[in-house]
This record gives sequence, C-alpha cells and structure tokens, in this order.
Amino acid sequence: QVQLQESGPGLVNASQTLSLTCTVSGGSITTAYYYWSWIRQPPGKGLEWIGYLTYTGNTFFDPSLASRASIWRDTTKNQFTLQLTSVTPEDAAVYYCAQYYDNKIDSWGQGIQVTVSS
Repeated sequence: QVQLQESGPGLVNASQTLSLTCTVSGGSITTAYYYWSWIRQPPGKGLEWIGYLTYTGNTFFDPSLASRASIWRDTTKNQFTLQLTSVTPEDAAVYYCAQYYDNKIDSWGQGIQVTVSS
C-alpha cells in the first residue's frame, strides 16, 4: 500500500511562493501509469484539483492555476513538490497529495493546513 506524506510551511506571507513536498513510500513515483496529484480544500469549500505529475515526469494543471503552479519530482528521494507563486489569502487551504491510478484516487496524504498571512 502506497503512503503519502505532505510537508512544508504551514504559514506563508501573501505574494510569496508556497512550496510543499509529498514523500511517497511503498511505491515508486516512476511506476507506470501512476499519476501523482495535488488537491486542495479551502475552508468551507469543496476539493479543488491543482494538477498532477505523470510517471514519465510530465505535468498538467488546472487552467486557473497553471500560470502560478509547477510540480517537479526528485526520483532519488521518491518525492514530488508543488510550488505556487504569488499566493493570496484565497490560496489558504488544506493541501493534499494523492496517487491516481486508472482515473481514481488510490491513496491520499493526510493533508497539510496552509495559512496565507496578508
């Protein structure tokens, strides 16, 4: 069973860059057909898909965040990292990393609360 663990700062100043890392255990991020995603849930709202990293290293993002988001991987550490630039209070949320397989989420991280200070 794959396990995911988010890490990063819980507080970011507005206009700065948010960087969160997901460490994967029990499976490799290069395993064929696994996709690795970032998803967030703002307070009082539903889940929002941010983007994903494919097992080949390609990335795809929600169009509303594509200009500010990037995801890269460190295969030696079996980690993938989200960066979100120019954050605003609207980016405050619980951020989750997740593993996709066959168009469904197989595993979730526990989530990390991010607050944006204005």
